[in-house]
Amino acid sequence: MGRNIVETIVGALVLLVAGVFVFYAFARPDHTGPDGYEITARFGRIDGLKRGADVTMSGVKVGTVTAIDLDRKNYQAVVHMMVASNVDLPADTNAKIVSESLLGGMVVVLEPGGDKQMLRGGGEIDKTQDAISLTELIAKMMYGSVNKP
Repeated sequence: MGRNIVETIVGALVLLVAGVFVFYAFARPDHTGPDGYEITARFGRIDGLKRGADVTMSGVKVGTVTAIDLDRKNYQAVVHMMVASNVDLPADTNAKIVSESLLGGMVVVLEPGGDKQMLRGGGEIDKTQDAISLTELIAKMMYGSVNKP
C-alpha cells in the first residue's frame, strides 16, 4: 500500500514538472530572432533551404531566413532574411546558398562588397549564387559530366 502512494506522488511530480515546461515554452514570447531589418534576395534554386535557416557572414550568424516565396513572373525563389540591426551591408553584397555540412542543412552566406552605400530595410541583394546540388557534384566526379534534360 505504501509503495502505491510513493509511485503516485512521484508520477504527480513528473507530470507537474512537465506541465511547467510546457507552460514556459508556450507562455514566454519568442526572442530567438535578431532585432533588425529585412532584406530579400532572388535565387534560381535554393535546394534544401528552409525558413529559420541561418544567415551568416564570415562564419558568424548575423540573421535568419524568415520566409521563402516563389516569384510567379520569373519563377525565382525569393528569400526574405532578417539581419541584425548592428550589421551594415554594402549595396553590392553577394548572397549564396551553401551546405552547412555534409549532413546539415543549407545556410545563406553573405559576402560584403565595397560599396559606400548600404542596404536598408526592404532592400534587395542583386548578386546571388544558387545552391549547388550535391548529387550533380557527385555525378560530375564519377562520370565527368552531367547530362541535363
